[in-house]
Amino acid sequence: MFQYLSPPFCLIDQIAQNPRTIVCPMIDVIDHNHFGYEAQAGDAMRGAFDWEMYYKRIPIPPEMQGADPSEPYESPVMAGGLFAVKRQWFWELGGYDTGLEIWGGEQYEISFKVWMCGGSMYDVPCSRVGHIYRKYVPYKVPSGTSLARNLKRVAETWMDEYTEYIYQRRPEYRHLSPGDLTAQKELRKSLKCHDFKWYMGAVAWDLAKYYPPVEPPPASWGEIRNAASGLCVDSKHGATGTELRLDACLKEGAERTWAHEQIFTFGWREDIRPGDPLHTRKLCLDSISSSSPVTLYDCHGMKGNQHWQYRKDKSLHHLVSSSCLDSSPGDKRIFMNKCNPQSGTQQWLFQHVNATVLNKFNSPTSS
Repeated sequence: MFQYLSPPFCLIDQIAQNPRTIVCPMIDVIDHNHFGYEAQAGDAMRGAFDWEMYYKRIPIPPEMQGADPSEPYESPVMAGGLFAVKRQWFWELGGYDTGLEIWGGEQYEISFKVWMCGGSMYDVPCSRVGHIYRKYVPYKVPSGTSLARNLKRVAETWMDEYTEYIYQRRPEYRHLSPGDLTAQKELRKSLKCHDFKWYMGAVAWDLAKYYPPVEPPPASWGEIRNAASGLCVDSKHGATGTELRLDACLKEGAERTWAHEQIFTFGWREDIRPGDPLHTRKLCLDSISSSSPVTLYDCHGMKGNQHWQYRKDKSLHHLVSSSCLDSSPGDKRIFMNKCNPQSGTQQWLFQHVNATVLNKFNSPTSS
């Protein structure tokens, strides 16, 4: 459910200047309980995606920022089905791919073909729409309907060789049937569209800085074993807000199927995420002070409370709070504490370490 909070005139003005432009308002939130209004979180940002095809937002590069923050700016990917477009241009592009089912993937399909087939797309801060996010889905989804199928259909139509980067992270997608793509590929051919490599270089040129197709090697990964107790850090299959705990190490035990929740990756963003390097979760180790617990929190990739340093003394140093990861083996708690190089409870042994990457992270010139 949507409600316009400001007139769409600036959207219309933008289209009038370029008939092959799609323009998107900023999407704010209207609470479904009390209808309170809340502006979208953070500054205006460009739409993007990672290589599991999750929608992301990335900062507007300085060279694209104007003096007036209400001015439109180019965006590689729209947030969803909220946009204004000249009708003739929309149907020239083939409208929505009718092979996409229910919802999901359509924002990528429209975004890719607009840019690749001779158009452009802008986010327009002067126009805002409030979105009421429902507590429940008010319709039934037929059995067999799959968001993954939609994503594969878009990827196979538009993303060329870059599709392989998705399959590396989502191997289960390889064997899905995307349905008949003949009409979509003929449309792309008839419109004389650019290839996806062009899109990545000319439109989404800044995306790889935040979501590289080929992940740089991590500094450390595997189990994180505490030197004093021999216990391992465990994320407990937790969601956002879950506190990390110590537990018996499982990689050699009878409960091996659960052991992946004791696998962590200290990756190129200098944050620590549950999962192996190719299959990390979207949660990061996060802490807010020098005495707080360590929790899982949605990864933002901007360092801050999620910025860690694995030092030669085997401590995990939290740069924002200038404190170190500590533990209490008796009650299996994990928390931040004043750094003490002599304390075994603050020494952590990663299963695998790439010394070259780790030295680069710990270099004084490292950003």
